Amino acid sequence: MIVTNPFSSGRPAPGLPSLPTPPSGWPIGSYGTYEEAQRAVEYLVDNEFTVQDLTIVGVDLMLVERVIGRLTWGKVLGTGVLSGAWFGLFVGLLLGLFNNTNGMAAAPMIVGLAAGALFGGVFAALGYTASRGRRDFSSASQLVAGRYDVLCEPRNAEKGRELLAKLSVGAQRS
Repeated sequence: MIVTNPFSSGRPAPGLPSLPTPPSGWPIGSYGTYEEAQRAVEYLVDNEFTVQDLTIVGVDLMLVERVIGRLTWGKVLGTGVLSGAWFGLFVGLLLGLFNNTNGMAAAPMIVGLAAGALFGGVFAALGYTASRGRRDFSSASQLVAGRYDVLCEPRNAEKGRELLAKLSVGAQRS
């Protein structure tokens, strides 16, 4: 899988593999958080290191699901009605824009808002009922790593290690 953004052509950047491949290079630093690995790469960038040779690799991946709160009928119906209302308002706005009357009529927006709220609430209730109480909580999931290694192509690995050693010494002094 290649990560792209909405403005990219979908093709990988020059020098990146077109298929998923394991990372290459020698480890030049290992960090407990992604932020620390980013800071190390930033330090290398600031010292005019050849950054095209670098890769940050998350090792020991974990899917972490953090429980946010308990689900109740009130929360389920409230979020269903609100999300349905927003969608219905959006559809009503679009219908109102293409209305043949002078100006934008409020009727399509009101009907869209009401219908969206009704259907949003009904579908949220159906989904919650179908779960039969097996998942009465809301949560957020993240993919995190146990550690983050900075890899460098062998041709510049020693120089990278030396620069990161200087960063480590500077951090210990402050």
